[in-house]
Amino acid sequence: MSFGETPVTLVGNLTDEPELKFTETGAALAKFTIAVTPRAFDRTSNQWKDGTTAFYRCAAWRTLAEHIAESLKKGSRVVASGRMRQHDWVTTEGEKRSMLAVEVDDIGASVRFTTVTVNAKRATSNSPAGDDPWNTANGPAKEGDEPPF
Repeated sequence: MSFGETPVTLVGNLTDEPELKFTETGAALAKFTIAVTPRAFDRTSNQWKDGTTAFYRCAAWRTLAEHIAESLKKGSRVVASGRMRQHDWVTTEGEKRSMLAVEVDDIGASVRFTTVTVNAKRATSNSPAGDDPWNTANGPAKEGDEPPF
């Protein structure tokens, strides 16, 4: 994150299926909206009350975008972290417009009210597995093997 950016963490539900697009250069872009509804305990009625729901337009790029499109669905409860971005443009009528959106850096399913199954996939590195002293595919470490740090 750069100096002067506004960090944000959202906990809420996806309002629709994530929309996956690709730019002309082939970069993946996922667009989606997270609805966030604050809750507060009302001592007079002895009940939880919902506040006003806020809708945050979000975008994620590249591999994260593809993972979002494959993993999350409408209604998914998520915890997302990223930064607020302001987007400015001029309409065809010449009117200036702007909007705030969240550029998501990381996102995951919330397990507060449900369970999830994680299918962990690791990105492949440029080095062959045989060069990785932590790789157990070639058998356990031998005596005297040192970690790479």
